[in-house]
Amino acid sequence: MNLQTLRYMLALAETRHFGRAAAQCHVSQPTLSAQVRKLEAELGVAVFERGPRLEVTPLGTEILAHARAALDHTGAIGELARAQRDPLAGPLRLGAIPTLSPYLIPLLLAPLRAAAPKLRLIPSEQVTEALLHRLHAGELDALLLATAAAEPGLTTWPLFEEPFWLAFPRDHRLYLRDEIRRRDLDEVELLFLADDHCLARQAMAVCGVDDRRETAMSDLRAASLETLLHLVGAGLGATLVPALALRGPWTTDTGVVTRPLRIARARRRIDLVFRSGFPRPAALHILVRVIRANLPNTVRVLSAPKLPAPGTDGLYSQVRNIGYNQGAPWRRMSSNLSCNETAAHTIERPRKRSV
Repeated sequence: MNLQTLRYMLALAETRHFGRAAAQCHVSQPTLSAQVRKLEAELGVAVFERGPRLEVTPLGTEILAHARAALDHTGAIGELARAQRDPLAGPLRLGAIPTLSPYLIPLLLAPLRAAAPKLRLIPSEQVTEALLHRLHAGELDALLLATAAAEPGLTTWPLFEEPFWLAFPRDHRLYLRDEIRRRDLDEVELLFLADDHCLARQAMAVCGVDDRRETAMSDLRAASLETLLHLVGAGLGATLVPALALRGPWTTDTGVVTRPLRIARARRRIDLVFRSGFPRPAALHILVRVIRANLPNTVRVLSAPKLPAPGTDGLYSQVRNIGYNQGAPWRRMSSNLSCNETAAHTIERPRKRSV
C-alpha cells in the first residue's frame, strides 16, 4: 500500500470511470487499474463493484474515508514544513461564492501582492456546497461564504456585513423613492437566483417570501447575478443585489436603477472559513487585514479575529510584523449615499491605507 495508490482509488471513486481517473492522475489506464486491483487483493476485500456502472462498495466507502484522511495528514506534514520556513510564501487557495468573488477578489489582488509579495492567491468560484466539499478534501485552504458553516473541524472568522439594495428598471415608479421599504416590494416582480445559490434564500427571507411566488417569472432559475441584472434592465422585474455588486460593470447604461433597502436584517454576513488545523494562520491574518483595508464604505466591517498566542510556532511575530490591528474600529455604512440612476456614483472608493 502506498500513497499514490490511495490517490488512484480516490480519483476512481470521484470519476466512476477508469479512463477519466487515469487522466486525472496522469497515468495510463492499465497502470491505474492494476494498482487498484493489487491493493484490493492486498486488503482481501473489494473496494469497487465493477459492472455497467462502477460503484463503491459499502466497505469501500469507509476505506476511502480513511484514505482521504491519510492523504490529508500527509499533505499537512508538507504544509507544516513550509509554514515553519515562511507562512507568508507559497499558494493560498481561496474559494468564494459567485455573488461575491467577482466584486471582492479584484479589490484584493494588488494590495495583497504589495503586503505579502511571496504569497500567491489562487481564487476559485463555486456555490457553497461545492466549496465546503473541496475545503474538507484539502483542495482549498479557506473560503469566503455568506452562510454559516457550523461543521466540525472548521473555524469561522466574521469579516463584514453587506447590505442588500433593490435593482429595478429605470422607468419604474419606484424611481422617485429615495429608499425602499418592505411594502414597496409588492409593486415589483421579484427575480431570484437558482436555489443552489445562498443569495436566493437570503433574498427571499428579506422579502418575506417563504417560496417563489407564482408569477410569469416564477420558474426562472438564473445561474448568475449578472443574468438577473440583464433581465432587470430588460424590464422583466427587480432583484436584490449585495452592496459590493454595485461596483460591477452593469451599473452603466443598462437601464437599471438601485436604491437602498430600509428593511430590518436586509443584509448578509461574509465569513472567512478554514480548517481548524490549517498550519499557516499568518497568511489568513494578512488576507483579513487586506480585505478590511480595501472594502468600500457601503459595508460594515466586523471585529477582527484573535491573534495566535505569543510564541505559538513563531507565528505571532509574523502576524505582528505585518501590522495587523486587533482593535481596529468597525467601519460604519455611509448614511448619506446618493441615489443616482447608476450605482457607480453611489460608491466611495476604498480607503487607501498602508499595508
